[in-house]
Amino acid sequence: MTQTTLLVNGKNKSINIDDDTPLLYALRDDLNMKGPKFGCGLGQCGACTVHVDGQAIRSCITPATSVSGKKITTLEGLGTSAKPGKLQQAFIDEQAAQCGYCINGMIMTASAFLAKNKNPSDQQIADALSGNLCRCGTHQRIVAAVRRYLTNSLT
Repeated sequence: MTQTTLLVNGKNKSINIDDDTPLLYALRDDLNMKGPKFGCGLGQCGACTVHVDGQAIRSCITPATSVSGKKITTLEGLGTSAKPGKLQQAFIDEQAAQCGYCINGMIMTASAFLAKNKNPSDQQIADALSGNLCRCGTHQRIVAAVRRYLTNSLT
């Protein structure tokens, strides 16, 4: 076991973990962050997506010790259920979640994408989110939620 300090949502958190423990497990099991989800465990579905220094990464395949000292943001860092962030609210307004399992990855991927792309086309949004799997097929509502966020951000 190694004592590791993670900077999660602006707060330093010290935990004891094995060197090969995935960041996802540290976040969920040790820090009680329930936004990132275990989906495939292979970095292919996107349900576990978080930001590390502003980049969207798959936390299920990233060792927690490798991101010590870096800025980690989870879905909880974007807003709360009582006060959702603007992007989260757009997803709520568009009813973009059906089962909701993929939404963490969709929001976190969209957030990182939008930080670098201020006025993307619908196709660019869809392309940016294409690495995230949604079994329910709410892709059109998800793109509409991102578009709503962009429209509301301009006003």
